[in-house]
Amino acid sequence: MQKRLPTIRHLRALITIAETGHFGRAAEILNITQPSLTAQLQEMERVLSGRLVERGRTTLGLTPLGEEVARRARGILRDLEDLTEMAHMANASLGGLIRLGVLPTFGPYFLPSVVPALHAAFPDLKLHIREDRPDRLETALREGRCDVLLTTLPATIGKTENMVILREPLRVGVPSDHRDAAKDIVDADVLHGAHLLSLGPGHRLYDQVRAIAEEHGADLLMDYEGSSLDALRQMVGMGMGLSIFPELYVRSEMLRETAVVAKPSAIPEMHRTVGVVWREGAARRDAFATFAQTCRNVVVERFPDLVG
Repeated sequence: MQKRLPTIRHLRALITIAETGHFGRAAEILNITQPSLTAQLQEMERVLSGRLVERGRTTLGLTPLGEEVARRARGILRDLEDLTEMAHMANASLGGLIRLGVLPTFGPYFLPSVVPALHAAFPDLKLHIREDRPDRLETALREGRCDVLLTTLPATIGKTENMVILREPLRVGVPSDHRDAAKDIVDADVLHGAHLLSLGPGHRLYDQVRAIAEEHGADLLMDYEGSSLDALRQMVGMGMGLSIFPELYVRSEMLRETAVVAKPSAIPEMHRTVGVVWREGAARRDAFATFAQTCRNVVVERFPDLVG
């Protein structure tokens, strides 16, 4: 006798319960009644011969089995969505919806150049853009909540494909009255013994700045972490220390700055590689590669000195 299998409705129900932690809110999101949701869950538990949700007096949570089933359910639904998109787009150019994850230290300063090019070339394409820290974006990619990422390479999750789109220099930001502010290029001595300001942990740029500080004798100020590149720029302008800024941010936000100057550096590791990343074997991999190539074409046209 063929075993009964969970249905797509079962999988969606469990995932929604896991994400909301509440039967009422989950039922509302799924547009069904709470008794219907409870019945679906109980049927799924019978099919799988195990308890998936622990129901407390005021709270509910997934059992270890439920956590594992929910994790796998996300992957199954992600693959089904990929399959559907592939079928819909088989005879079309790049179009439909792409859920794009971008770093807050890169996306706002690159996307204004690439979005018009994408819209002109692929008018049916829709981008859902999410800015977040790289660890959260990579989790979203793995779980199917993002399709592609614009992020620094290498990505830290396995089973992905990528295309390098640019190699972005990092500049040293110093107050305009700093002793090295008039130099065309600063060397490593500018960092030795200096107070160095950075974004907080969780940002890939923080990891890079910390490594540079350790290598060149800078004092990374842990009590003054900036929440954004703009906040760092303001603190540098107030004389609280130096910082490190990506090239596209400098071109976008600092060319008219008077309190802070961003200097090119002779330090070899002062750059980062940025690329487009997607899941290995994704059904829409050809579309994602086309998206990545379009991004790279924009770099070649608009920022030829940054071509990776």
